[in-house]
Amino acid sequence: QVQLVESGGGLVQAGDSLTLSCVASGRTFSDYLMGWFRQAPGKEREFVAAITKTGVNQYYTDSVKGRFTISRDNTERTVYLQMNSLKPDDTAVYYCAAARRIYRNVEMDNEYADWGQGTQVTVSS
Repeated sequence: QVQLVESGGGLVQAGDSLTLSCVASGRTFSDYLMGWFRQAPGKEREFVAAITKTGVNQYYTDSVKGRFTISRDNTERTVYLQMNSLKPDDTAVYYCAAARRIYRNVEMDNEYADWGQGTQVTVSS
């Protein structure tokens, strides 16, 4: 397994940008597909973005396409989520997650075995 620690959350205004980071320790980072999920108050956790082990392919939920960018640096054992043009609806706790392989759907949270503790992102209007 890997241990994941997120950082970079905060309080910003609508239209601002923020970059989240997630540092991994433990097993070989490049063996894992990495994902970002979020959970807003009173809502279920939802998929935000994912990136394959080598970083060649990225996946996004429709609501963040064109605004968010997921990337990774395997030498630094870090995955990033660059968030631009933030909206109040983006307010949530953001979690990074790791999966050795995806069996059915990269957007399903039960595909990911390891999770970070989360970082709060609050976007004011």
